[in-house]
Amino acid sequence: MAHPLHFVSTEAIKEALQNNDPSLAVAKIQELLERENNIPLNIGITGESGSGKSTFVNAFRGIDNMDEGAAPTDCDETTMEVTPYPHPNYPNVLLWDLPGIGTPDFPADKYLERVEFKRFDFFIIISDTRFRENDVKLAHEIKKMEKKFYFVRSKIDIDLQNQERSQREFNKERTLSKLRGNCIQGLQKAGVVSPQVFLVSSFDLQLYDFALLGETLERELPEHKKNALLLAMPNISPEVINKKKKAFYDQIQYWATASGAVAAVPVPGLSITVDVGLLVGVVTQYVLGFGLDIPSLKRLSDRTNVPFDDLIAVIISQLAATEITSDLLLKVIGQQSGSALLMAAEEVSRFIPILGIPVAMTLSFKSTYNILKIILNMLAEDAQSVFKRALGLN
Repeated sequence: MAHPLHFVSTEAIKEALQNNDPSLAVAKIQELLERENNIPLNIGITGESGSGKSTFVNAFRGIDNMDEGAAPTDCDETTMEVTPYPHPNYPNVLLWDLPGIGTPDFPADKYLERVEFKRFDFFIIISDTRFRENDVKLAHEIKKMEKKFYFVRSKIDIDLQNQERSQREFNKERTLSKLRGNCIQGLQKAGVVSPQVFLVSSFDLQLYDFALLGETLERELPEHKKNALLLAMPNISPEVINKKKKAFYDQIQYWATASGAVAAVPVPGLSITVDVGLLVGVVTQYVLGFGLDIPSLKRLSDRTNVPFDDLIAVIISQLAATEITSDLLLKVIGQQSGSALLMAAEEVSRFIPILGIPVAMTLSFKSTYNILKIILNMLAEDAQSVFKRALGLN
């Protein structure tokens, strides 16, 4: 499948530069970035009142229940209307808190129509006990509409605590297996074929089945939606961070190609100007995707009770926990002598007759590729360090 970059031709960038309009060229490159990072993903979250829907919506978005913009978790509050909650870094990813099925305003047979089911990419059906008749009815209706659905058994941490108190010989893995098996058997008896059940604690997403849920969603989503889900996922494991790194790495060749197109236009100093504009946008996406921006780090501090300064202390890169500017990026690039030399060589080579432009294009591609690769590696390492510090790991 064609990459989103292919839909906005690099010819448009070259044309803007040839018309001495670098601002338009930067705008076109920005269009590439925005298109890449604004693929919509709509997730419907449903279940009975008190099942932990809102806490799940918040945890998935990396938000504490007390944070501004959090889905309300008051026990007395019942979701009476379809309410979207955007991801703080990726507003194109929306988690929709849906009213419980079977209420007078949302009867089972009219539920999907009332919630406008067509807009959702998939549904997550949540229960904190056993899945009930209305959950099964909804699953059957979703299947009829040829949409995907997944069962999440919530508040697993509370179940384990209760079981440990009541059993002489408590075995965590055996208890989890029994809970999962009971859910699956109950759904199968109710007529659900091959139900997918995931055990989750919204307060400890790194435990139990949340990682497996993420892998399953990623595997079953259409190709063009996979990255939208991945980048919005909280950093619950080193594997998730590595997957994000790979997704960013796979895009580098396309940003480098755009840089090469700019280098084909012989205007002194222009390639560096536009390259840095491109790099600022791409690196900003790296920082947001890894959760290394200041708001994300503060939310992580609130959720884990690890002081913000302790999280900052393990960060090495100058590009994390700060605003990415052209000046800062040029400073960091200057510290990478190989990349800086490539950029300087590119500016000179563009004015060598006949062979200059092809050489410049090659150098520009290499310099952009190398710079982004170096920066991506640094930020990915910082993300791993922050993850370990947040969980108190060595």
